[in-house]
Amino acid sequence: MSELRFNPLLRDWTIVASNRQHRPHLPKDYCPFCPGSGKVPDHYTVWKYDNDFPALSPNPSEPDPVETSLYKAKKAYGKCEVILYSPDHYQTLPQLSVDHITELVRLWTDRFRELAEDPRHEYVMIFENRGEECGVTMPHPHGQIYAYSYLPLKIKTELDSCKLHYKETGHCLICDMNEEEKAFARRIVTENEHFLAYIPYFTDYPYGVFIVSKSHKTALTDFSSEEKRSLAAILKEVTGAMDFLYDRLFPYMMVVHQRPVNGEDVEDYYHFHIEFYPPLRARDKIKYYASSEMGAWAAANPRAVEETAPELREALKRFLAKEGRS
Repeated sequence: MSELRFNPLLRDWTIVASNRQHRPHLPKDYCPFCPGSGKVPDHYTVWKYDNDFPALSPNPSEPDPVETSLYKAKKAYGKCEVILYSPDHYQTLPQLSVDHITELVRLWTDRFRELAEDPRHEYVMIFENRGEECGVTMPHPHGQIYAYSYLPLKIKTELDSCKLHYKETGHCLICDMNEEEKAFARRIVTENEHFLAYIPYFTDYPYGVFIVSKSHKTALTDFSSEEKRSLAAILKEVTGAMDFLYDRLFPYMMVVHQRPVNGEDVEDYYHFHIEFYPPLRARDKIKYYASSEMGAWAAANPRAVEETAPELREALKRFLAKEGRS
């Protein structure tokens, strides 16, 4: 059973997904995402798989009958998909070729386009949870896509800030952030012709990289084939640098921020970017979201990003050398 319950304090919706309590940890001798499992094709490069334990559904059940005039509920309409990165159980994103990751970006684009066609969807979020520290129960390399029937609060807040900045200055806020970061330079990790990767001035994670399009575009569907390949290349470099930072699989949450679907036109003031939330602050130390962060949304970064960005740049050099691209 899944349903949406309205939080009147935040004016946001909580997904109640009790069915996800039963999702399995991966058995040691079986993976449903590997060829031969009967769940996926015997041959694939990347693949879309409908989530077996969805928090949102195109055929949702009725909410529990506990709604009141204050406590509202509605059906958990939407879609949850798993995006398999590779048939290889052990090959994670930075180990894939740029050509392979380009296929992944194309699949993301196709899924964004198709899910946007449902008029009941308001936001399509592409994301990846990587590593046990981020709660991953299925280690086969994969990401996910959620299509929401509402605009989640963090996205709404970000959009409102971008809209206000545009109203006050006539500029795109994220375009202005790109210019600030390029001018300062010390927080930039890497860049290519079409994308810029930096740890922004304000992030609350020591290695909280943003990947931002250099051109003012709002979604994957706006990108040319060349831009999609550039995005694939910078994704490989950023995640490869993370793995080489502490010579271990680097846990992270990665979220693609794009325009909403079936809503207000945000083309003038919104801008495509990818945000990383990596929980490590050292090789074996976690940056926890504790009471102040969760209770007050008072973000706290334990390290200055002017120190961590050079560390990630140095790790990138080692990753590129291993790739024979130094």
